[in-house]
Amino acid sequence: MMPHLIASGKRGDGIYRFVTWLVCLGLMAGCKDDGAAVVPLTRVKAVTAEIVDFAPTITLTGVVAAQIRTDLSFRLSGKISERLANVGEHVVLNQVLARLDPEEQQAELVSVQAGVASAEAMLRQAAAAFERQKDLLARGNTTRRDYDQAEASLRSAKAQLDQAHADLTVAQNQVSYTELRADAEGIITGRMAEVGQVVAQAQPIYSLARDGPRDALFNVHEWALANVATDRGLVISLVSDPAVKTLGDVRELSPAVNPRTETVAVKIALHDTPAAMTLGALVNGTAPMNQKKVVLVPWAALFEIDGRPAVWVIDPQSNVVSLKPITVTRYTKDHIAVSSGLQSGELVVSAGVQMLRPGQKVEIVPEPKPTGPKR
Repeated sequence: MMPHLIASGKRGDGIYRFVTWLVCLGLMAGCKDDGAAVVPLTRVKAVTAEIVDFAPTITLTGVVAAQIRTDLSFRLSGKISERLANVGEHVVLNQVLARLDPEEQQAELVSVQAGVASAEAMLRQAAAAFERQKDLLARGNTTRRDYDQAEASLRSAKAQLDQAHADLTVAQNQVSYTELRADAEGIITGRMAEVGQVVAQAQPIYSLARDGPRDALFNVHEWALANVATDRGLVISLVSDPAVKTLGDVRELSPAVNPRTETVAVKIALHDTPAAMTLGALVNGTAPMNQKKVVLVPWAALFEIDGRPAVWVIDPQSNVVSLKPITVTRYTKDHIAVSSGLQSGELVVSAGVQMLRPGQKVEIVPEPKPTGPKR
């Protein structure tokens, strides 16, 4: 009895193990089939490419400057004894800005004044002699030769006095030239010499920005100059307070390109200068660009291929993506303007580009419909 039970127990145990093995195989097969059936497609967002007219604006930062700026200098050389104006100070016409040591010029003036006194005395003597000769000739008590000599001496004395007066004027001017005066009302923007310095004739001492019309100075890239739609009525606004603005016209273009910055200096004459736009104030200049035909796509659509910009496009029949190189003509705050590489009607991936590979099939997520206001 015992051997039979033992044999029966072994056979039952084997059957149990066999059934357990079959169940495991079935579960494994079921798991494998379910995994193959549940592979999800990559979900992306897409936009339809549409060619539009694109006329952006360009904004550059510049600085306010005077239309007329002059370098002030002495008309003669000498040693600066006084400096009476500082940078940033507003000066008026004929205000004394600096002085030279006038000792040499004063000595010359005294010498010339003495020459004038001598010439005046010689003229009085010659005039008296001429009057005597004139009376004597009328009474027949002198010769014509003596009269002519007296007349010639009088004319010579007059000429010498005129020369002395001319020398006096020059000497007085030389003394006045020891004072450097403002030639117009304006603001001192630069100082190039100090007290005690010996300066040469015509060496710049001060820079003066004259009151009156103002310019806005900009350094503009050559590409921007070629694509600006107009040079009239440009909007100029204050960087620190954009509400302060005025209009301006291009007044002057530099004939040469700066080789270091590859820009061109542009002066824009301001129509009216608000009080807040002081000299040296930073301003923004905004100008319209030429209109172009472009495709606008979101920033999130931008990708890269071999160092060039590209986007992913979707085949509408198979929903398979491919990478397409593009040419970007302009970057804006929300979009990139594509000038070539896309055709109107193409589907461009606008979100999810990081998970894509060429030939991959995707699922386009529909855009949510706008909901109306709740009642």
